[in-house]
Amino acid sequence: MNTPFAFPDLNRSPPAAAMMSLPPRLHVKAEPIDDPTPPPTPSPSDIYAEYYSLCERVASALAEGNAVPLLSNPLAIVPLPEEKPRLHPPPPIQTPPGSGDSRALSSHLPPKFQRPQELARVAALGREDHIHRREIVKRTRAIYDALRLHIIAEEMRLPGRRRKPRADYKASTLMRERGLWLNQDKHVVGLIPGVEIGDMFLYRLELCVVGLHGQPQAGIDYLTAHRSSNGEPIATSIIVSGGYEDDEDTGEVLVYSGHGGQDKLHRQCQHQRLESGNLAMERSMHYGIEVRVIRGFKYDNVVSSKVYVYDGLYRIVEYWFDVGKSGFGVFKFKLVRIEGQGEMGSRRMKFAQALRTKPLAVRPNGYITFNLSGGKENVPVYLYNDIDFDREPEGYDYLAISAITNLISAHGGANRGCECKYSCGNDCFCARRNGGELPYDGDGTLLKGKPVVFECGALCACGPSCKNRVTQKGLSKRLEVFRSRETGWGVRTLDFIQAGAFICEYAGVVLTREQAKIVSMNGDPLLYPGRFTKKWSSLGDLSQVYPEYVQPSYPSLPPVDFAMDVSKLRNVASYISHSKESNVMAQFVLHDHSNLMYPRVMLFALENISPLTELSLDYGLDDKLEERLAICN
Repeated sequence: MNTPFAFPDLNRSPPAAAMMSLPPRLHVKAEPIDDPTPPPTPSPSDIYAEYYSLCERVASALAEGNAVPLLSNPLAIVPLPEEKPRLHPPPPIQTPPGSGDSRALSSHLPPKFQRPQELARVAALGREDHIHRREIVKRTRAIYDALRLHIIAEEMRLPGRRRKPRADYKASTLMRERGLWLNQDKHVVGLIPGVEIGDMFLYRLELCVVGLHGQPQAGIDYLTAHRSSNGEPIATSIIVSGGYEDDEDTGEVLVYSGHGGQDKLHRQCQHQRLESGNLAMERSMHYGIEVRVIRGFKYDNVVSSKVYVYDGLYRIVEYWFDVGKSGFGVFKFKLVRIEGQGEMGSRRMKFAQALRTKPLAVRPNGYITFNLSGGKENVPVYLYNDIDFDREPEGYDYLAISAITNLISAHGGANRGCECKYSCGNDCFCARRNGGELPYDGDGTLLKGKPVVFECGALCACGPSCKNRVTQKGLSKRLEVFRSRETGWGVRTLDFIQAGAFICEYAGVVLTREQAKIVSMNGDPLLYPGRFTKKWSSLGDLSQVYPEYVQPSYPSLPPVDFAMDVSKLRNVASYISHSKESNVMAQFVLHDHSNLMYPRVMLFALENISPLTELSLDYGLDDKLEERLAICN
């Protein structure tokens, strides 16, 4: 039976749903039974014998269709023995010949049990469907991040407010009330459409919003027994974040400790039981249902203390009861990563971290230079080519900011600045030029895309630490120009870049329309910033959250009609590849003058960009030109 996939209204109807219901086998709902209290000081062999006996009873009960017995009393503290009997999973229940995979219920069930389930799997998606689902995930995450920043900005305006609010929680709650969570009405097994391996998240609640992991705190996400048609819980995803001392993680193989039995300091203080999430993990192993693995770890960024990375699908191949390091009984589940998937995001992030400190230790071959800018940027720009002997980027003079001074002197410059003493507020002159609010938050994140952003300049009284001085401080993210078989030269980041964060200026020699006509006659390549797709209009858009929200109206601006010559002088931005599904946007900014005809072209992140991800920009090319470029590459 096919069930439709739930999408928010994002101005386009999604393609035909590709969901398949996954009805698990029918069993009687699991309920605990009364077990006698164990002796106060049992021996290790007694403990494992008791659990071994319990497993045999579980297997027998499942085979006969009876209630599943659960241990109701904790075990006493015992030392870890040298050898321990392993738990035996319940025997598989046979299905009629030709009914399909024996690990999932097929259509042989009686008609009264063939009803829509809350457990679903996404069928294989075509390229267009994948791109559409990917865009939905990106836009949902953009709404979440914009709403979070909006809540912080609004509450920090309140008198006496000093600490930032729990905006991640409030944003997710509000989106859920508006029906903007993805996959909210079902537990999806396996791949989440639109989510890719390596995607990076700053908050656990963001995982809930996109449907990757539905538990804001618990490490095991599962379909509960009372929501399941057969009374059995099924695990769909787990988070590995170092909260359990008995976890063992080598990447491809993971030994994951069950949940329960911990105090507020995450110390094991009592024995775990084969119930709730632990039982769901055992049931997923029994039915051969894969689980998603998300790893959480500390990573340098300006927003959160921990990041979460999706690392792909794993299968639970074994589980057993063990005595942990704290002396209490824990369940352990061995998971093995399914072959044929992309590289783990957590591994890429750790690799990028090593590149930032000791690049030659992890990549001894391929680097041409670690200083492509010649010291003109605040941070190094790497040049890497492990494909051929092309060293083209070294042949150009590096230009950190656009050469625009002569045009400004001819067409007028800045004439007034704000009078703020230290840092600007929402009532100063520069804020009024930005529509009554400062464009950035305290971390330098662009809150809302605009036709043009006005930063404080040389005539402003505020100091260099003013939060309305962001792009003029230059490059702060470590970037690498690299050789690619698909796009020729490209740019990837070695740092994590948050959505709305400034990346760099698109630098070149600025030309008037008349000058551009003369230069183009020589065949030199020219860039026209006015043709960039206006991706900035989607940044900070909250119209789907607030029904009364109205897109801000901005004063009419003169057309951006200048060209940029990058044939001899250029910077790292010139090597960013074109893509309709770009992760970088162009935003016009003024700070050293007030001539609206010649703003500076600044690049900002449209989404959270993980380390070693290639940057892409929508240059506004027509389809025919795109085809020609693809053939040339």
